[in-house]
Amino acid sequence: MISKQERQSVKEETLRYLKEAGIALTPQEAESLEIADFGLGRIREIGLQLVVYVNTDRYCAKELVLLPGQTCPEHYHPPVNGTPGKEETFRCRRGTVYLYVPGEPAEQPKAVIPEGYGEYLNVWHEILLRPGEQYTILPGTPHWFQAGSEGAIVSEFSSTSTDENDIFTDPRIVRIPVDPS
Repeated sequence: MISKQERQSVKEETLRYLKEAGIALTPQEAESLEIADFGLGRIREIGLQLVVYVNTDRYCAKELVLLPGQTCPEHYHPPVNGTPGKEETFRCRRGTVYLYVPGEPAEQPKAVIPEGYGEYLNVWHEILLRPGEQYTILPGTPHWFQAGSEGAIVSEFSSTSTDENDIFTDPRIVRIPVDPS
């Protein structure tokens, strides 16, 4: 778990990234910004910040914000309640994102593996996303991603999001954050 001070620092940095990118948030959206450290306490290496605009029983729209070099751990979206699982399209808005999915492994991956974390990363086909580029991830597809050195903002458009059902390669992951207060 990260400290309240670190959580606040990451929140302020994330809101600044969004503002600099011209992405306006309502006060309620800014307040509800999720800081996901996945229970590992390494937020600046392994984590993700999210703003959920809408999440209904039919569709979802979010902004994903990654700090420089920050990694969202490998996971997939399994079938849930009779659906095939979440299908999502990532559209890069700012920065560079290295997205890894099954397929021919990159000879020289651009991502920097967080120290001691390589055993939890199994897919190495590299998709490079720059502003305006997008990629669709089908249900059940293992994937992980990392921001380049300048951080990144990714708009996610998907079927219903049930993050609590995501399955992570790292068994230590706690997906739903615990309130540090």
